Amino acid sequence: MLLAVDIGNTNIVCGLYEGATLSATFRFETSPRRSSDEQAALLAQLLELREIDKSSIMASIVASVVPPLTDVIARAVEDIVGAAPLVVGGPGLKTGIRIRTDNPREVGADRIVNSVAAFERVKGAVVVVDLGTATTFDCVSEEGDYLGGVIVPGVQVSLDGLLGRAAKLSRIELVEPPRVIGRNTVHAMQSGIVHGYASLVDGLIEKIGAELGVPFRTLATGGLAERICKRTRLVEEICPNLTLDGLRLIYERNQNARPGEP
Repeated sequence: MLLAVDIGNTNIVCGLYEGATLSATFRFETSPRRSSDEQAALLAQLLELREIDKSSIMASIVASVVPPLTDVIARAVEDIVGAAPLVVGGPGLKTGIRIRTDNPREVGADRIVNSVAAFERVKGAVVVVDLGTATTFDCVSEEGDYLGGVIVPGVQVSLDGLLGRAAKLSRIELVEPPRVIGRNTVHAMQSGIVHGYASLVDGLIEKIGAELGVPFRTLATGGLAERICKRTRLVEEICPNLTLDGLRLIYERNQNARPGEP
């Protein structure tokens, strides 16, 4: 089996693949305080919880947007697997996608991985909306080139900012209220978050589409995609495991990569 690990700002998400089939997933909080030994112990416990024999894991790949944790998690994964993982962005790693931005090195690993998976899925121009700690929009051309995108403060980040500045507002559950016009403070806040972000997603997709100038598909992923994108008009498909699928694809491409490939 292949262990794919996506290190995000809020959670670390892991997937186990048997060939192209995702057989199990689990997640745990991103914590910079844990040592590599503690991370390895936690991984081992989660595998045991899923009744997975760690000796069946033959390889691994890691993508990270938290640089201080990249090596820590890589060492933990190596303890589990018995071999160092591939790391997205590492020397010589092939992604199969060309990055057409001003500074390719500053593009987050998760955004590249999502774009790889999305282009493989639709075989054409695509926009990926990822609703996590940040809400990102990533654009891929008809030829499979990564063109850039948009970064917006995430849903929870925005809500936390509002609560931190407005003394009379309290924490709410992130669910759709009965109607857009809230008749109490809780429903008004829920409407602003759920319908407000859905409208933001649709509005940016429209503006991105006007610049792309070609037909394109729109996919969504991330921890809050289900809650927000079900209320959008322009998101065509919600793909909860898009990042993990991209990691699997990149791993497979590096088993047969030829010199000179992107």
